[in-house]
Amino acid sequence: MYPVEFTTPLAKDLTDFGFEGLASANEVSEILEQKEGTVLLVVNSVCGCAAAHARPGAKLAVANGKKPDRLITVFAGVDKEATDRAREYLLPYPPSSPSIALFKDGNLVHMLERRHIEGNSAQTIASNLVAAFDKFC
Repeated sequence: MYPVEFTTPLAKDLTDFGFEGLASANEVSEILEQKEGTVLLVVNSVCGCAAAHARPGAKLAVANGKKPDRLITVFAGVDKEATDRAREYLLPYPPSSPSIALFKDGNLVHMLERRHIEGNSAQTIASNLVAAFDKFC
């Protein structure tokens, strides 16, 4: 677990932008089990690719005209219970931090694992997500 003083500004990078930070397994299940609507989930992280690529890419994407109904985030290494539960919904993908997933009507329909994020620009990630939003939202 990371010190909260260190991770709070990293979490606020998304929550100040409209993402709802989830800390419990029940909160995650309540949202991801909804059978109507779209949800974007960002598994946040302290790593450099989260700071340089994942968070900026997600924010650029949701600034697009079409976006998911709900924006949520869990913080790996901080919100352990929430992150563990979120990862159950991300199966069959292995645990990956950071990662970004889009759900529609309770089903995982689009996934960006760390390997899709690391080494790609925030704009490339945003373009990928915007294409998914155009298709599913």
